[in-house]
Amino acid sequence: MADIRELTAKTLHTLKEEGIISVGRKAKSYVHTARTVGRDAKDRVYKDVLFINGCDESVPHPARYRVTHQREQLAANNISTGEVYYVNLQLDQVRYYRTFVFFRCPYTDMIGEFIKLAKKLNKRVLFDIDDLVVDTKYTDTIKYLDSMSKEERALYDDGVMRMGRTLKLCDAAITTTERLAEELGHYVPEVFINRNTASEEMCALSKEALKNKTRKDDHVGIGYFSGSLTHNDDFELVLPALTKVMEKYPQVQLHVVGELDLPEALQQYKARVVSHPFVDWKKLPSLIAEVDINLAPLEQSIFNEAKSENKWVEAALVKVPTVASNVGAFQRMIVSGETGILCDTEEEWVEQLSRLVEDKKERDRIAENAHKYCTKKCVTVYTGFPLVKFIKKYTTPNIAFILPSLNISGGIMVALWHAVMLQDAGMDVTLFNVDNSIQWCTFKEHQIPVMSQDLRLVEGRIDKAVATMWTTVAFLENYQNIEKRYYLVQNFETDFYEPGVPLRVFANQSYIPKVPIQYLTISKWCEDWLRDDYEQIARYAPNGIEKANFPHHKREMNGKIRILIEGDCGVEYKNVDESFKITNELDKEKYEIWYMSYNAEPKDWYRVDKFLHKVPFDQVADVYNQCDILLKTSYLESFSYPPLEMMATGGYAVVVPNDGNKEYLVDGENCLLYPLGKIEKGIAAIERICTDKGLQEHLYEGGIKTAQSRDWESIRKEIVALYED
Repeated sequence: MADIRELTAKTLHTLKEEGIISVGRKAKSYVHTARTVGRDAKDRVYKDVLFINGCDESVPHPARYRVTHQREQLAANNISTGEVYYVNLQLDQVRYYRTFVFFRCPYTDMIGEFIKLAKKLNKRVLFDIDDLVVDTKYTDTIKYLDSMSKEERALYDDGVMRMGRTLKLCDAAITTTERLAEELGHYVPEVFINRNTASEEMCALSKEALKNKTRKDDHVGIGYFSGSLTHNDDFELVLPALTKVMEKYPQVQLHVVGELDLPEALQQYKARVVSHPFVDWKKLPSLIAEVDINLAPLEQSIFNEAKSENKWVEAALVKVPTVASNVGAFQRMIVSGETGILCDTEEEWVEQLSRLVEDKKERDRIAENAHKYCTKKCVTVYTGFPLVKFIKKYTTPNIAFILPSLNISGGIMVALWHAVMLQDAGMDVTLFNVDNSIQWCTFKEHQIPVMSQDLRLVEGRIDKAVATMWTTVAFLENYQNIEKRYYLVQNFETDFYEPGVPLRVFANQSYIPKVPIQYLTISKWCEDWLRDDYEQIARYAPNGIEKANFPHHKREMNGKIRILIEGDCGVEYKNVDESFKITNELDKEKYEIWYMSYNAEPKDWYRVDKFLHKVPFDQVADVYNQCDILLKTSYLESFSYPPLEMMATGGYAVVVPNDGNKEYLVDGENCLLYPLGKIEKGIAAIERICTDKGLQEHLYEGGIKTAQSRDWESIRKEIVALYED
């Protein structure tokens, strides 16, 4: 609850020092910020990058450059973004984005939980900052802070240290200058420099200010737009030189922003000091355009070395030359004498200011050079690609499974097994459901985000998207921002529908898609018909079983033998009638018949000793364990689980071979097979197992070995390899 403590402390401090009116004003600002920035947090759209802004509305300048402008850089390069104020951050927002950028965010409990969950989901977290406010060893060098009360300083220092705590939790950092990058490198493995740039709106406003700029030949305006003139170490650095210039040139006027509180040295020139009220940033270009020379003094300090070159860029956009201290970013960006002027000593300040006051052509030349450079190299739309490369470097490859529903069935379960294995392999995994009623899917102790398939709610890049049923292929065809498309085929879905049903045609279209798709399958039978009938070359990996859920024991085969029949007798290809034609011929005194079906109920002529209806999946293994022999007579399956599950428990299987079981069943090794329709051979197979002890031992060992080879853990590498390119 660090964020609440901080807010309470700030409220009490404001009440004490500034009164109830100020509290009301700041509270109104805070609520407005929470509402406006929070709106996007509630916008349930899947995007690429979320910026978490740690600066509230009362300090708009940093967030404008480091959040708004960087979002514009990314947008110009097809990266979708969102923004939220850090106090409004919600844990659920981790679902909606791939990468997170925390700008000047002090640590809070929510931020800590959020970063922990993001990393658990294999998402990456970056930190962005534009000042050395991550450790008090830096801020202790700021002389102004010494004027704070003990309580103020403690609150400030706490915020600084919590900023550093968030930084240390991040994978890398983004910053504005070389010196900042050097210092941040002590806290994170990599730091990327993305200099402050002017937005499209700033460029347009500057262009308009240039067009409306008026020339006043009777005076030369020198502008200082960086803060107060008193108690300002930076201004005091240039004050002696400025005083001499104003003394030497009566046509010089000094333009400043804010309340006029002149230093003693300038009192005699008070009539030539023009005070402008504080203005919104949108009016700043017009204000700067009124002067002829822009001042940007900086006292030499590690803190100032980390500051950006904003003041130079803002002036260059309206063709005003800058005279700056030869420090930090100014030193890095300005070519002295060409795109600006750099000064180290008082003498240089006097000399260079005098030269520009006297020589309008020189002012225009330097201003033109700076303008030409900055309008190409210091604006958002032209400079975002390196940032995109860095963001992508710290964006985990993602994969989306497009599901027809999240109701657990055999096919859905296979897709979820693939999803958790890919999450274990380090991918950022998301499930796209038919709607947004479900936010999270928990499967095998893995937490997977769930998003809606509604294309109006999807903007982010998907590196790999996997259709899992014919109805989900349309998402792959209609959403363009996908790099690689897959279709996990588990059955021939055309035959899910009777001839004449329109869905039959639509299902078949999924095997001749409108876009390139790599087909995947867990069935050799599916692999064959995809190749032979549709010329689709599918990648194959075996289907799996969770062996631990099927504890095994050796059957004694003494007394009454219990036979299990499984399948929906209302589905023709399940061929359940044949199973009962066999068991109806068996001796009632020697054999007990159990029938397990999820949907259909037994027909009148079936001899059933126990009917098991709608058995929950987690209880199926117990049913197998209570039976000795599974009789499975389906003649059409994409993949047949029941024989594998029965073998996993140590039981025996008598089976009609089909395309869905032939890849793992071997007659006489792990089961007994008999030909479809040969009732007498089915009876003989059952009786042979009951009487042949050697065969029992052999089938038991072979069945357990087969089940173990199909355990999900045993085939993990093959599953992951399906999705590798």
